[in-house]
Amino acid sequence: MKKRLISFFTAIFLVLVSACSNQNVVENATAVKSEPAKLTKNVTLIVTSDIHAGVDDNWTVAGLYEKRKEYEAKGDYTLLIDNGDLLQGGLVSSVTKGVDLMDIANAVGFDIMTFGNHDFDYGMDQFLANSKMLKNPYISCNFNKNGKLVFEPYVIKEFDGVKFAFIGINTPSTLVTSRPSFFQDKAGNFIYNFMEGNEGKNLYNRVQETIDEVKEKGADYVIAVAHIGEREDSGMYSYRKIISNTHGFDVFLDGHSHDTDQVNMKDAEGKEVFRMGVGTKMNCIGVVTFTPAGTIEHELLTYNKDGANENVVYDNPVSDLVKRKIEKVNKAMSAVVCNADFPLCIYDPEVKDSQGQPIRLVRRVETNLGDFVTDAYKEITGAECAMVNGGGLRVDIKAGEVKLSDLKNVQPFGNTVCTIEVTGQQLLDALEWGCRYAPAENGAFPQVSGMTYELDTSIPNPCKEDDQGLCIGIEGERRVKNLKVNEVDVNLDEKYVLATLYYVAFDNGDGYTAFDGCTGLELGIAEDYTVIEDYIKEHLGGKIPEKYKDVYGEERIIIS
Repeated sequence: MKKRLISFFTAIFLVLVSACSNQNVVENATAVKSEPAKLTKNVTLIVTSDIHAGVDDNWTVAGLYEKRKEYEAKGDYTLLIDNGDLLQGGLVSSVTKGVDLMDIANAVGFDIMTFGNHDFDYGMDQFLANSKMLKNPYISCNFNKNGKLVFEPYVIKEFDGVKFAFIGINTPSTLVTSRPSFFQDKAGNFIYNFMEGNEGKNLYNRVQETIDEVKEKGADYVIAVAHIGEREDSGMYSYRKIISNTHGFDVFLDGHSHDTDQVNMKDAEGKEVFRMGVGTKMNCIGVVTFTPAGTIEHELLTYNKDGANENVVYDNPVSDLVKRKIEKVNKAMSAVVCNADFPLCIYDPEVKDSQGQPIRLVRRVETNLGDFVTDAYKEITGAECAMVNGGGLRVDIKAGEVKLSDLKNVQPFGNTVCTIEVTGQQLLDALEWGCRYAPAENGAFPQVSGMTYELDTSIPNPCKEDDQGLCIGIEGERRVKNLKVNEVDVNLDEKYVLATLYYVAFDNGDGYTAFDGCTGLELGIAEDYTVIEDYIKEHLGGKIPEKYKDVYGEERIIIS
């Protein structure tokens, strides 16, 4: 009996061992034969950036909606992606503080979005309220409040078992290109940050940590959805710096600098990464396609070249919504202020860049619009002199009928004009900071009234800045020389009344700190565009005079 029991248990043991052994064989065989998941059809990313309220410009967002339908009709999986700065630049944004554009974004059907610096232009509370309206929330791996991420750092989409990770990245220069006070507490301490500092390493390390995290979660492709760009004032926060100091990206979708550069460059491990810029105001649509063969293809669709022009009219739910939104705000701002016999410009009316885009003058040289706006500040306030940051002037005033909406489009941020008492030294320091990158573009570039100065661009930038992009000093030879206030050499110790924007005087906008500690005289005179309206009506008799006809102004700024 014992022998039979032993035999019985022995048999059971052998069966179990055999079963386990067979299971191992099957698993090993499966592991050997398994292959990575493959796409059965194309995954196409349709990309926009820096729309700046231009929802009815160029391709239009209704055309973007149709373009997606075209790729879906071909059988592609599609994702619609925006790289930030949907807001600001038109009445449909400024009059509703971005609310109408959130409705439009949802109707268009953006799957993945990050934000840009101008999406903060109506204040932090409005930005957060707007973001909550989006069906698909923003992503950002480096936007923090008190050390905690405000949004999810990435999103992973899966097609046919293939995982695509999209990582949001936002420029730390947002802290000064938007209003610094938006990111501070009441005591002036920064409570929001963008992983700035440490010569860029804080940002690079954060981006790399996020790449590593999505790789651990099985991402087959890693794509940046970035508002970073490449500008003269980008410093360590450019797409080239980020790509060359990280590894793991396959594609870097980018905005902020409004360029259309299509760049292949190597990352920190020598792998090639494709970077795509898609312009602004819907002048281009980017297309990146991942194929079943494992290739990554790309195309930039340019308005008036690749299938859309002024004769193409779209009729779909998006076009209907946009039309209703624009009609509503235009009706509110349709009053005619005057007629202009010539344009007042921020762009060169004739010269184009190598990509056929107009050259923006107002951030690098004097323009007639800069003269006009600062004269309005000076005359309406009674100040001795005036200045405005060139980046605050957003569109030309075209020849012909000038409506209130045109003035609002020039200065769409809702900033107020104020007067302050400053020393000659503070004026000189402010101009030095604003001119530090000229003749390259810089939003801080100062347009002036009641002042003249010379700028020597052969001298290196002497300005120092902190991690937040604020001016912390000027060392070495200065570029700005021969400053005069009302045709008299400036006295560095004398006090002058300056009219400017509250944004520049008290909010450290564009990094200005020269006016810190100045005496405020009148702090909330009026919203900027209404000051221009009053100047036209009260001082110019409803007509823009010939003295403003020259696009390059009245030689208030002499550049060598």
